[in-house]
Amino acid sequence: MASSMAVDKSKQPKLDVDKYLSTAISATPADLHHYFESFQNLYSRKLWHQMTLKLVEFFDDPLSQEYQVDVYDRFVRDFAAKLNSLKLVEMGVKVSRQIDNPSDHIGFLSDILLRIDKDKSQEAYVLLLATIARAKLVFGDIEGTKADMDAAWKVLDELSGVDTGVNAAYYSIAADYYKAKAEYGSYYKNSLLYLACVNVATDLTAEDRLSRAHDLGIAAFLGDQIYNFGELLMHPILDDLDQSEYDWIKKLLFTFNEGNIGKFEALAPLFPKEPILHENYPFLRQKICLMALIESVFKRGAYDRTMSFQTIAEETRLPLEEVEHLLMKALSLKLIRGSLDQVDEKAQITWVQPRVLSQEQIGGLARRLTTWTERLSSVEKRIAPEVLA
Repeated sequence: MASSMAVDKSKQPKLDVDKYLSTAISATPADLHHYFESFQNLYSRKLWHQMTLKLVEFFDDPLSQEYQVDVYDRFVRDFAAKLNSLKLVEMGVKVSRQIDNPSDHIGFLSDILLRIDKDKSQEAYVLLLATIARAKLVFGDIEGTKADMDAAWKVLDELSGVDTGVNAAYYSIAADYYKAKAEYGSYYKNSLLYLACVNVATDLTAEDRLSRAHDLGIAAFLGDQIYNFGELLMHPILDDLDQSEYDWIKKLLFTFNEGNIGKFEALAPLFPKEPILHENYPFLRQKICLMALIESVFKRGAYDRTMSFQTIAEETRLPLEEVEHLLMKALSLKLIRGSLDQVDEKAQITWVQPRVLSQEQIGGLARRLTTWTERLSSVEKRIAPEVLA
């Protein structure tokens, strides 16, 4: 059917629907005949919503794969204007997976794009552009991918109440684009946004979940602006690292979040398993020192945040002469706020970046709150007689 019924689209005549469907019934397996019989009935009665549902069912049937392109390219196009644009595009995206040739694949999707009214069907337009961008990335057209991503975002950014599937399509290709470009911060952001748009347990395979969790971990370590791992640490996708070859990456993520240099050094011998971490060890070492500084400040009370360079050197395991540079780096990254006294070699910290706490850190915070409450109670008892008097 796919080969005998194929027609050059530029010369394609008006379709004789009854003849097409009758031919399809004789040219396809018996298990598919009920679809084409339903198509005939629904088409004749102009029941376009029911037709859409039946087409979705047909394209979901594994037995239909060999015939999907022809059915979409000839039959569906005949009444495409009568269908919901988003559903039309969703079906077209699914069908495009049957086309292996890069030029034909992109051509098929681009032809659908020509039929979509950008202003009236914005979600469909974004979904299709994101899909075309993905095809271009797979086939090596990096610049084309970025151009289509930018065009899709320009529309998407103005929309509200967007279908989650549309958002997922955009953030998925954005994440993969930035992964290909080794732009870790942008990958991290878009990958987490993608995961927020899907049901991780059902929409991703176990292999996909493991790969995504691994890549997010690597991006968190190497992103030069990522010093808060909270959203990732709370995400269930990290559970897929447990008892896998990458379980140490999960341990390392929590080690960074705690600013625990001892645990970092204990895990460092595993870095050669991930050459990119091994190659970036100096950066990772500085990053764990910054996290240790944040943790050291956080553990102190609000009125105990004047720290000597010597104390910081001890808690970050850095030579004394490198402490000032570390503090300047932390200030420039807005991880802390405060001032430095270079003469007396002291740092006055007035604010520290908030982040997700481990159970141990929460316990420490609870103890500090208990102490604070006790002090407050003591002050209350001391001034109560004076107030009453």
